[in-house]
Amino acid sequence: MIKYRLEITKGESVRYISHLDFASLMQRAICRAHLPAAYSEGFNPHMKISFASALSVGITSEAEYMDLELKKDICQPELFDKLSKALPPGVKLLRAKQIDMRAKALMSIVDEGSYFISLPCKDDLNTITNAIEKFNQAKEIIIVRETPKKRKEIEIKQYLPKAMKYTLKDDTLNISLNIKITSTGTTKPNEVLDVLKLNIAVENALVCRTGLYHQGKALIDVD
Repeated sequence: MIKYRLEITKGESVRYISHLDFASLMQRAICRAHLPAAYSEGFNPHMKISFASALSVGITSEAEYMDLELKKDICQPELFDKLSKALPPGVKLLRAKQIDMRAKALMSIVDEGSYFISLPCKDDLNTITNAIEKFNQAKEIIIVRETPKKRKEIEIKQYLPKAMKYTLKDDTLNISLNIKITSTGTTKPNEVLDVLKLNIAVENALVCRTGLYHQGKALIDVD
């Protein structure tokens, strides 16, 4: 048995597929590449792959992470070449690294994500500056998250480890922010945008996850 950690992208052409569909896409690519994937035992065996953090529908990513177990050894160049050729448009394999079979699961070590957001904005720079500085300086911001089954209040500033950065050019607002991912919860980029109450259409935001980390290190670089 051998285990690899993969760094992959989720581009524009697959922006609107769900996390489950993205996982299925990767499994089909692994089969097309004829990689010796390991499967669980039992009545309904499944391929032994796992992801760091589910990506919401409509968000692209420059760096998603997936662990893949193989039932026999295969060298990194062979795995990289075969899987790269089998991936569909919009998904690119950036790096592949062999890791210890006893390495902790991605979901248990990921603690932060970074995002870049671009969206149309009709407000002037002073209005934007005031709104974002007010957000950055607030000690507590409570939002209401509603689902079909419940309504829950959440304090979101606890999930932002550093101040948002922003620029405005040609009526386009660009925002960079980091969000903590914890065992008890997290927040979403669109929830942050809603709080700013700017003259923007949140649904038109182009959100890209630019990285996933453990204690400041990209997940593929974690020992």
